[in-house]
Amino acid sequence: MSRIGNSPITIPEKVEVKVEPNNIVTVKGPNGTLTKQFSKEIKIDIKDSTITFQRTSDEKEVRALHGLTRALVNNMVIGVTDGFKKVLEINGVGYRASKQGKKLVMALGFSHPVEFEEPEGIKIDVEGQNKIIISGADKELVGQLAAEIRFKRPPEPYKGKGIKYDYEHIRRKEGKSGK
Repeated sequence: MSRIGNSPITIPEKVEVKVEPNNIVTVKGPNGTLTKQFSKEIKIDIKDSTITFQRTSDEKEVRALHGLTRALVNNMVIGVTDGFKKVLEINGVGYRASKQGKKLVMALGFSHPVEFEEPEGIKIDVEGQNKIIISGADKELVGQLAAEIRFKRPPEPYKGKGIKYDYEHIRRKEGKSGK
């Protein structure tokens, strides 16, 4: 029994949710519009500003989709009202980030600058020279972009140089002992 899938989602006042045939869910709100198609095995109902989810059978895959579908629709509702954000920190001598128009340009110790284009629906801000803030309505896109930026120079355990999430703790290692 899915505890997550059974709990209904309350729709905030400024949000409009539509379920079209083929289980295509469209959520409109102050931060934009998100559309996603879900499995036909889960029945999505909207009544009196609440969304409920029922599964059509009790197979293992359908039970797994029940909670997943509810969580994804809930993330869409939260995204169009509040939005999501990830904060990255750059550590290292000479490592820095700057914004040039819609491009994020980073100096990460390579012989060339690393550039990222700002995707549609995602906003990239730079605070100072070592803090990157990625925000947007789609949780999946925000997390994916943050992971791609972090992948360009992951933090290393000896000096702690690299790009890390603001909440991430880098376990430091001791260097050579020289004996």
